[in-house]
Amino acid sequence: MGFAKSLAAILVIASLAAANAASFQPLEIVTKNGVQVFSVEMATTDEEKQTGLMYRKELADGKGMLFDFNPEQEVSMWMKNTYVPLDMIFIRADGRILRIAENTEPLSTKIISSGGPARAVLEVVAGTAQKYGIRPGDRVGHPLFGSK
Repeated sequence: MGFAKSLAAILVIASLAAANAASFQPLEIVTKNGVQVFSVEMATTDEEKQTGLMYRKELADGKGMLFDFNPEQEVSMWMKNTYVPLDMIFIRADGRILRIAENTEPLSTKIISSGGPARAVLEVVAGTAQKYGIRPGDRVGHPLFGSK
């Protein structure tokens, strides 16, 4: 009986780990320097969007979180309870980058606005936009924007 319970617990943990791993999706940004590929977590529910990357102590290069704000709208973000400085990349419904807020201040409650209608926000570790030459007008490839 103990073995069966242990096996069941292991299977539950394994399925949770698999579900967690499956929540990452590829996202591409086409820059003048070439295509940069990121592995992003999706934030689609209100709870996921409110929590975002709060309380995390690190965010690896090449990883990020994509917030879906369908329909396209004026978006406001902040860094409350967020320990890692971020670049926030505001993306229009057509997949073009609208604005980039670089090197946001950890734990700040200052409002960071999209500065126009945005469909989504990609949060990546601070310095990413500069490192890869990501600029407003660059195209983002992901199913949210009707592309891969």
